[in-house]
Amino acid sequence: MKANNIKYSILLVEDDPNLSLVIQDYLEMLEYKTTVCKDGLEGLNEFKKGKYDLVILDVMMPKKDGFSVAEDIRKFDEQTPIIFLTAKSLKEDRIKGFHMGCDDYITKPFSTEELSLRIKAILKRCMTNGGIFSDNGQKIFEIGRYNFDYENMVLTSGKNEFTLTRKEAALLRLLCLYKNKLLTRETALKSIWGNDDYFIGRSMDVFITKLRKYLKDDPSISITNVHGSGFKLETTEA
Repeated sequence: MKANNIKYSILLVEDDPNLSLVIQDYLEMLEYKTTVCKDGLEGLNEFKKGKYDLVILDVMMPKKDGFSVAEDIRKFDEQTPIIFLTAKSLKEDRIKGFHMGCDDYITKPFSTEELSLRIKAILKRCMTNGGIFSDNGQKIFEIGRYNFDYENMVLTSGKNEFTLTRKEAALLRLLCLYKNKLLTRETALKSIWGNDDYFIGRSMDVFITKLRKYLKDDPSISITNVHGSGFKLETTEA
């Protein structure tokens, strides 16, 4: 975590001037350094220029909507946490947001206290060793013929090397720590995402599928679903 005397920097992209002013004033009262952009294109350009600890994106914006901005950010930055603000509460929109790599999703209207609590939870989770476990535990794992360097988020096997996203690395580390044992969905969701919301659970299933693809070249490795309970990373090597 950052030292107490260093402010976190937040990029707020919101086209409603009244709402953006209220949020900005509140965040600055909480001593977050806050930059405001009025549309998606301006927000994306500002993100590329600056260095931010958190991005808050409205979904419905002129020039470039929040989903498109998040998608473009994730092409070159997998680490910076993103919160979506939206007036929509449709299940499909929430799932789409999590699939695009957002860390949370807040439906308008919301209280400033709720926003504050979610920001604190995300920053605590994401700024501490990539979002999982702040202890000095194991960082290097052997999985069949693969070597997994959690700290650098790299998975290697022979000449093949995969650079994982923050959440992929956090999820694979959890699976390794529970190797050949049940990793419950609740444990994984609360450790990595902070809660076990249904929509976040759907997002986690996508990450499990990605991890299976990375590990597919070693038939001794499998990530199996335990129906209604969770997952097992199983290996059959001697």
